[in-house]
Amino acid sequence: MVAIAVGCAAVSFLCFLMPVLVMNPFTTQRKGLLTMTLRLHKTGPIVSALCAIVAAAVLLLSWASSGSHRTLGISFTVALLGAVLTRLNIFEVVFRPYGAPDFAAAGGISLEQDAMVMSFTAGGETHAYPVGAMGYHHIVNDTVGGAPVVATYCTVCHTGIVWNRVLDGRSLTFRLAGIHDGNALLRDEQTESVWQQSTGEAIFGPLRGKRMELMYSDELSYGLWRAENPGGSILKPVERFTWLYRNQGWEKFVEQFPAVMDTSETGVGARELVFGVATACASKAFLAGVVVSAGLIQDRVGEDPVLLLVGPDNLSVRAFRVPVNTTFLRNGKTITDAETSSVWNFSGCATQGSRTGERLEALGVVRQYWFDWRLYHPATEVYRS
Repeated sequence: MVAIAVGCAAVSFLCFLMPVLVMNPFTTQRKGLLTMTLRLHKTGPIVSALCAIVAAAVLLLSWASSGSHRTLGISFTVALLGAVLTRLNIFEVVFRPYGAPDFAAAGGISLEQDAMVMSFTAGGETHAYPVGAMGYHHIVNDTVGGAPVVATYCTVCHTGIVWNRVLDGRSLTFRLAGIHDGNALLRDEQTESVWQQSTGEAIFGPLRGKRMELMYSDELSYGLWRAENPGGSILKPVERFTWLYRNQGWEKFVEQFPAVMDTSETGVGARELVFGVATACASKAFLAGVVVSAGLIQDRVGEDPVLLLVGPDNLSVRAFRVPVNTTFLRNGKTITDAETSSVWNFSGCATQGSRTGERLEALGVVRQYWFDWRLYHPATEVYRS
């Protein structure tokens, strides 16, 4: 009887402990182990509850005849504790969800001008999400201009992405579910499927193999975002959590921890920042220091000629697909094309000269650590100089 009670206690507490230990932000997880852990996380509340019931029954049945009251009592307590803890989303205990998003006018919150924000526009509306707040909350389920989207951020891999949260005609609502290979996991409330933040792919559950649509978004300094979007809205801070926000300096804090993979053979540090650009057939990582130092880089990603521009704040970066046989030049903060000397702005629009009114096609660019970009783009090329 004692062995049964102790076994129930061990199984119940393991249902809580294993997901916490396996989904460590600074270690990699083998696919089989992760799948087993996710299954345990899903079935844990039922299994641990049954263990607690069995441990309670053993305690009651053996109370009069057994001399192991202390062991039985401890076993029941541990089994009950496991049953309670498995019902908690430990990741949301540490990183509290934002809830229904609340926004202020563009200048309506106190934020440093050089603090970075994620920006998304749809249906004539623009919403900004401060990276400092997103790094804590990780997820904001939002609707912008009638478009249901989920803004996501993972500070461990420095990745901010906006996904279309409508799949097969149904709007999904996401919660934080853990971490896999240094990248956040999301869980939708509707099907309990688990999704990889960097790829938008469901890796576990009924929707496994499905992918969300990537939405174009920017990562800009707050000052530049305000200048470009005076009528925009910005996510308000949740006052009781603002002491946990890291609008400045959080990168140095994260960089002191090990990355989940060794990238030394590439000659690029695992936590070196890159600007990742992916087209339909190819991908390339541009070292952030090289991009900011140059101010303008014209290159190719696969067969596509691309242009990377650094904003007037010397912090923000955008990428564009450019016409063949067009060469761009930069003199200070003035951008021109060599063929017509037309002047272009940071939004990719020609504002002076014979090409006035033309607009370059914007490409998504992700500012993230090299290890994460390489993990999900194993064939990527690297632009170094």
